Amino acid sequence: MLTPSMEDYLEKIYELMHDKGYARVSDIASSLEVQPSSVTKMLQKLDENQYVTYEKYRGIILTSRGQRLGKQMKERHRMLAEFLRMLDVGEETIQKDVEGIEHHVSPRTLDSLQALVMFFEQNADCLAQFQVFCSQRAEQNRADET
Repeated sequence: MLTPSMEDYLEKIYELMHDKGYARVSDIASSLEVQPSSVTKMLQKLDENQYVTYEKYRGIILTSRGQRLGKQMKERHRMLAEFLRMLDVGEETIQKDVEGIEHHVSPRTLDSLQALVMFFEQNADCLAQFQVFCSQRAEQNRADET
């Protein structure tokens, strides 16, 4: 089982390699706001667990296992962000909440959230009804507070 920090690193490496074609220790460190030495230690751990091939001063290569898990982490992140957007959560809050949710929710719950997101994507009328319901509920709560 991957620790949350391993998941964060794999997701970031996958993202950088997808966007730039490569991932450097300095890029990972600045993206995750950690020290380069922390990145190096994690890369060694990921290498030991066969998620990346890492040689100091030579570069980082995601193994097929690492690519698969990096893609899964990226997709999970995207799905959770979309779910929170459907709930009309603000973008700044979404980014903070997704980071917490994705590491503290069971796979079963994530699967259920994925199904709900897919349902709403395929049934825009239901999503619209839900959003109207939420707006009315918020208005009622504001009225009750006065």
